[in-house]
Amino acid sequence: MREGGIVGVLVVLVCLSGLDGPAVGQETPHYVNGVEGIKAATLPPPGLYGRVYSVGYHATTTTNNSGGRVPIDFDVSVGAVSPRVIWITELDLFGGKYGLDVMVPVVHTNIDVTPPPAPGPIRDSETGIGDIWVEPLLISWHGAWYEAAIGLGFFAPTGQQSPRRAASPGKDHWTLMPTAGVTVYFDQEKTWSASILARYEVHTKKRNQNIRAGDDFHFEWGLGKTVVPGVDVGLAGYCQWQLTDDRGSDVTWNGERHDNVFAAGPEVNTFFPDLGLGVSLRVLREFGARNTSEGFLAALTVTKAF
Repeated sequence: MREGGIVGVLVVLVCLSGLDGPAVGQETPHYVNGVEGIKAATLPPPGLYGRVYSVGYHATTTTNNSGGRVPIDFDVSVGAVSPRVIWITELDLFGGKYGLDVMVPVVHTNIDVTPPPAPGPIRDSETGIGDIWVEPLLISWHGAWYEAAIGLGFFAPTGQQSPRRAASPGKDHWTLMPTAGVTVYFDQEKTWSASILARYEVHTKKRNQNIRAGDDFHFEWGLGKTVVPGVDVGLAGYCQWQLTDDRGSDVTWNGERHDNVFAAGPEVNTFFPDLGLGVSLRVLREFGARNTSEGFLAALTVTKAF
C-alpha cells in the first residue's frame, strides 16, 4: 500500500558547501527525498490511513561547486519520526478521487563541522517539532495499467528556528509545493512496475532574516517486482536540483551556486491484508552531490488502514 502525496520531514538544516575553499552555510530544501519508494506515485483507495515515517540520514562528506569533496571535518546526522494522517474520500474530482493529508514531524539533528579557518567549529544538537506539512488537495486516478496522482500543499514555519542554532528543527519560512506522478505496470497481473513522482518547491522569505532560498525541483523514482503476493522488492532513488538563486541581504554564501544530489538503493515492502498494515524499508546511497552533503538515507515506513 503506497501513496504518492507529498511529505517533507527530514532536513539537514545547515548544509555546508565548499566554494573551492572554506565551507559556508547554505539553504536546503524543505522536502526530504527518498521517503516514498518504488510506487511513490500510487495513492491508496478511498479510506482513512495513518502512516509513520522513521527516517535517518548520516553524512561525513560535503562537496564544492565542482562536485569535489571539501577537505574538512564534517559529520551531520538527522533522525525523524513523522506521523501522518491521509484521507482519501469517495468524492470524484476530474475523474479521480479527492483526498487530503497532514503531517507533524519530530526531528533530531546533530551537527559537528570544523571548517578551516573561520568561522570556527559548528557543533549543535537539538530535538523538536519541525515544520508541519498540510496538503489540502490530492487527486488520484487508477487505470488498468497505470495509477496517477497530483497534489498541492505547503510547509508552515511551525518549527523552532534560530540563526544561532545550526540544528534548529524549523526553517522559518513557508514553502508551496505542487506534485505530480505516475506508476505504470508492464504486465496484466501488475507484478512489474515503474514509478516517478515530481515536486517543485517555491520558498518565501524567512520571517527573521532577509533570505529567500532558491526554488528546488525533485523527483523520486522506483522499479519494482512482486515476488510473492504481498511482498515487493525493487530499486528506488531520487534526484534534486536547485533551480534559482538564494537571494537576500543576509545571504553570506554565493547564492548563485546551486546544489544538487542523486541517490539510489534497494527497497523491500510487505503488506498484511488481514491487518490492513503495510511496511516498507529502503536504504539509499547519495552520489553526484554538488554544493551539499553526500551520505546515506534509511527510511522505515509503517501504514495502517482504518
